[in-house]
Amino acid sequence: MKDYIARAVTVGGQVRAFAAKTTDTVAEAARIHNLSPIASAALGRTLTAAAIMSKMLKSEKDTLTIQIKGDGPLGGVVVVSDAHANVRGYVHNPDVYLPLSSDGKLNVSQAIGRGYLNVIKDLGLKEPYIGYVKLVSGEIGEDIAYYFASSEQIPSAVSLGTYISPEGKILSAGGFVIQLLPEADEKIISFLEKKLQEIPPVSNMLYEGKTPEDILKYIFEGMKDLELKITEKSPCKYKCNCSRERMERNIVALGVEEIQDMIEEQEGAEVHCHFCNTRYWFDVKELERLKNEALAVKDEAKTIETNEEEAAAKKTEGESIKKNQ
Repeated sequence: MKDYIARAVTVGGQVRAFAAKTTDTVAEAARIHNLSPIASAALGRTLTAAAIMSKMLKSEKDTLTIQIKGDGPLGGVVVVSDAHANVRGYVHNPDVYLPLSSDGKLNVSQAIGRGYLNVIKDLGLKEPYIGYVKLVSGEIGEDIAYYFASSEQIPSAVSLGTYISPEGKILSAGGFVIQLLPEADEKIISFLEKKLQEIPPVSNMLYEGKTPEDILKYIFEGMKDLELKITEKSPCKYKCNCSRERMERNIVALGVEEIQDMIEEQEGAEVHCHFCNTRYWFDVKELERLKNEALAVKDEAKTIETNEEEAAAKKTEGESIKKNQ
């Protein structure tokens, strides 16, 4: 069964819900970055959160970034998703190893430590939307729930999990998000609060063979007059959008002086993609070409600036003549 996200609403529109299986996605991330088990758990939870949250975006061109920065040995987590749940990400320190917590689980909270979480949405506007919250636990699921409540004013229950073998193999990964809409009444809130306290870990349910739809139906099972309707099933996967052309644009953006330093001091440049670990080598000849492109961009910008200054001067001169008349 390939990774996917199931989306559902209750008849009457009081609750919306998402559940995801992301086992292959997280396994691919662990393979690419050669992650320790605790780093796999942290990145896996964040990849799952981003995949689910991507299905809340409205436009196909929208993108979502989750940044977690803490003072623990993991350092931080960065995950990016497009509107189709194509996710990619990395952790600052992939080699973190810590003793298990008192309950025998991977201590993600200690690995991340105290810090903050940012959610950045590029919605095609002049400025991206940025939501900022302090970490409440470092367990990621609770922190995402706090973000929803604090930044988006949507009461939410979030569960994210990654089940990992002692050898570091990803056995299952996924999660769910349950959100109360403005029409939700107190009976539904009380029911869900009780049910979510009793539910097994989401990674265990997935490992036992339950599907995202099974998990959602299990959560709402037993609530009278609350019919759940699955409205969409969409794939998710680990996918990096880097390319040699994109890296060329990044080098050009560095500017003429920086590229010249690469030519003189390094006799070439290696550009590394943090998301997929692909390395691109540019020799001196290629850097000379990119330096010329950077120079052309600089000259074009200078021409535009000069034209704008001349236009502004003429406008000021025209206004002055009018006043004298």
